[in-house]
Order: sequence, then C-alpha cells, then structure tokens
Amino acid sequence: MGKWRKTGEIEATPWVPGMDMYRVSVGAADRDAGSPKEGDMIATNPQNPDDRWLIARAYFDANYEPSK
Repeated sequence: MGKWRKTGEIEATPWVPGMDMYRVSVGAADRDAGSPKEGDMIATNPQNPDDRWLIARAYFDANYEPSK
C-alpha cells in the first residue's frame, strides 16, 4: 500500500435531514459512527453523476478546501 495525493476536484453538498440517500455509498465505519449526520457531505463524481458517496465531516474538514 502506498500514499496518494488527491489532484482533482469533487462536487459536494452538505447532507440535510430528509435528503434522498438512494444510491449514495456510505461506508460501514461511517454508518457505525451514526452517519449520515449534520456536517457530513455528499460528494458527486463530476465525470459520473450517478457515483455519489458520503464523506464524514471530520475527514472532509481535514482534507478538502473550496476550489478557486
């Protein structure tokens, strides 16, 4: 296993109660931690809008910043 740096951009929107989570991938660790919950983000692959996944707030805050 090696280390990799992110080079692209993602589209993301904050999770809100009542959001349609159909076809949004949520990892077991995030689900076990209570996600989806306030502060989590739902990311969309800009090259495939059907590819959506949850990013937990702590990970998102530590690894993403607004694009310029």
